[in-house]
Amino acid sequence: MTAATKTIEQRKIKARRVRLAAVPYLLLLPAMLAMAAVSLYPMIDGARASLHKYRYGIDAGYTGVENFRNIYNDAVFWQAVETTIRFILIAVSIETVLGLLLALLVARELRFLGLIRVTLILPMTIAPVVVGVIWRLLYASNIGIIDPLFRLLGLGTPDVLAHPTSAFVGLVAVDVWEWTPLIFLIILAGLESMPQDPLEAARVDGASALQVFFHHKLPLLRPVLLVAVVLRTIDAAGTFDQIFVLTKGGPGTATQLIAIYSYNTAFLFNQYGHAMAMMISLLAFLLLLMVAAVHLMRRSSELLE
Repeated sequence: MTAATKTIEQRKIKARRVRLAAVPYLLLLPAMLAMAAVSLYPMIDGARASLHKYRYGIDAGYTGVENFRNIYNDAVFWQAVETTIRFILIAVSIETVLGLLLALLVARELRFLGLIRVTLILPMTIAPVVVGVIWRLLYASNIGIIDPLFRLLGLGTPDVLAHPTSAFVGLVAVDVWEWTPLIFLIILAGLESMPQDPLEAARVDGASALQVFFHHKLPLLRPVLLVAVVLRTIDAAGTFDQIFVLTKGGPGTATQLIAIYSYNTAFLFNQYGHAMAMMISLLAFLLLLMVAAVHLMRRSSELLE
């Protein structure tokens, strides 16, 4: 075989390897284009809109950071921020505790374990809009079951969605019901992949179940818990569907999270630039949260090693 023939064969082999290496990316290309169309383009267009002023829904020109200055002087925006933070703190805390308890329960050998797991994750599989409709019917004063249940217990009729405090509590209850399964699944995966040797050694040394949990299981679960809390916090910060169906941010502004306020600003008052400035600010906060979470996870991993 001549040198020229060898060179041609090597080029063919190299070209074949390149084609084979490119196949997975070509298969992913349609999905990547779809994701770019529904997420990347709106994000870029939103960033552009946040730097423009709109009058009656019509672009009135570039204004720089004026929209950002306006939202920082907007009392209703800061009220929405406060409501959002309160909602995240309460809902995510309850979901984390319940998810941990459920994961510890299901990690044990129980009868009908498969059925229990499927039942626990069912709420998470329902579309958020459908969840909002279901709970709106449950909360309804005329056909729901919440008011009759309270009357049966002699506690009066709360009429949940009609009062600021009860509406907020009702919204938290919906979120806990729907998203506790997500934290439950993440923690359960962490429990099932946890090394058993340190736990067995602790039991052999005479440690009680509580000591094993607090001194061994919980430290090993710390990175998993952090991942679950961060993912849930990011998702909770953008909660929209359930609130829109249940209360539309009311009564008053009791359940008006940032997502709802920005929606109202954009589509009720046609202030797209103002609304996009809010969402870009929220996105910047979530990115900072993700960076801090990654740093904490790295530190936790290093300490465990």
